[in-house]
Amino acid sequence: MTIELQRPVSDPIVIDDLERLSFRVDRRAYTDDDLAAREMTKIFDRCWLYVGHESEVPEPGSYVARDVGGRPVVMARGSDGVIRVFANSCTHRGALICSQPAGQARSFRCPYHDWTFSNQGELVGVPIPDGYGPGFRKADFGLARHRSDGYRGFVFVTFDPEQPRTLTEYLAGATEYLDLIDDQSEVGMEVIQGAQLHGARANWKLMMENSVDIYHFRALHKRYVGYMESLGSVPPRRRGGFGCALGLGHGANELPPAAARPLAYWTPMFGDEVRPRIEATAARFVERFGAERAERITGTNRAVLIFPNLMIIDAIAITIRKIDPVGAGQMAITSVALAPKDEDPDIRELRKSHYLTFLGPAGFATPDDIEIVESCQRGYLNRTVRYSDLSRGMNKEVPETTDELPAREFWRQWDRLMHDDDGHLQVAHRAETRGAEPR
Repeated sequence: MTIELQRPVSDPIVIDDLERLSFRVDRRAYTDDDLAAREMTKIFDRCWLYVGHESEVPEPGSYVARDVGGRPVVMARGSDGVIRVFANSCTHRGALICSQPAGQARSFRCPYHDWTFSNQGELVGVPIPDGYGPGFRKADFGLARHRSDGYRGFVFVTFDPEQPRTLTEYLAGATEYLDLIDDQSEVGMEVIQGAQLHGARANWKLMMENSVDIYHFRALHKRYVGYMESLGSVPPRRRGGFGCALGLGHGANELPPAAARPLAYWTPMFGDEVRPRIEATAARFVERFGAERAERITGTNRAVLIFPNLMIIDAIAITIRKIDPVGAGQMAITSVALAPKDEDPDIRELRKSHYLTFLGPAGFATPDDIEIVESCQRGYLNRTVRYSDLSRGMNKEVPETTDELPAREFWRQWDRLMHDDDGHLQVAHRAETRGAEPR
């Protein structure tokens, strides 16, 4: 075990005391407006941030427009087939050049003065060009392009021109989990058309914590537990599986399925008619990957946190959630479903149905989660209790799934980035035992 140095900060937000096996977070982190503003410059302006999945722009000319890290951007596949991420802002006077959330376009036209840009970002049209002098060059006014890259179909962007890490370096141990997700199809994964846009009156970090918190499942989601049991699925008790820290703020949980999985774990809740095909799919994965890896791909649930604000939950369906701060006390959530491109239509319908039943914003679980994080946010208004405790599992050499190691990994990275250029001593946080070592 290595020794973790403590940062000499007069009034720290994160108190990480390995000697006392105590990990506390000052609740100011969830309520303070100045800290929320600081997060935007220290974290969201610097990290690699998830933009979208390459399947959302499947062919030349397709695009999606969304906010990333508080900035409007367009992810477009140009006519040359290359995916680029642009600032959604006209280089003339700043208006949005794309107001639709998704579509197909050979060019983007600013509605203010009709400046027109190709889907590769070049300025190609300026009305009444003789109004400009001889020094005006269209080449100087192309759309601002952000540094972007992809891993296994997941596209990220960074707004930091000095970001020293490549995307793969930044993802660290999270690449293993993106591999487990993308390997679920030989022909690729795709985002199912349609997105759920919702939010909560709570700090965004509460939802990040909640999403890797297995400890709450039976207490908070009693209705869903009863529903699954009525369909013949018995959720696992609070033991089994493991949580792990993946470095640079990323973390994950793996655990036995609490219900059926479209790929490829059958229980009676999916009906007898699809059982032979699901079991045959599971057998094919054993042939492709061997029994051990096939079990992880098809017979294991996982929740993956990619710092700062991406959650991927792979269970009865796969959801990708981008969780964005809106000040200190509010968040915006964008949720989509991911699935194998070659999935049988009736299995796809099962996936969509159970995605909406559990993971969707009107399902069994997500409203419970929204309600509880809003309850926490309201509880923080009583400032008598200063700290939240995330110490569960620090006393164990092999953390269990219900322990809070992934959340601690998130907070350690948050703490590092929030202090990294203030003249304080730089420290390397000890990586806690990862539990059952991911293969």
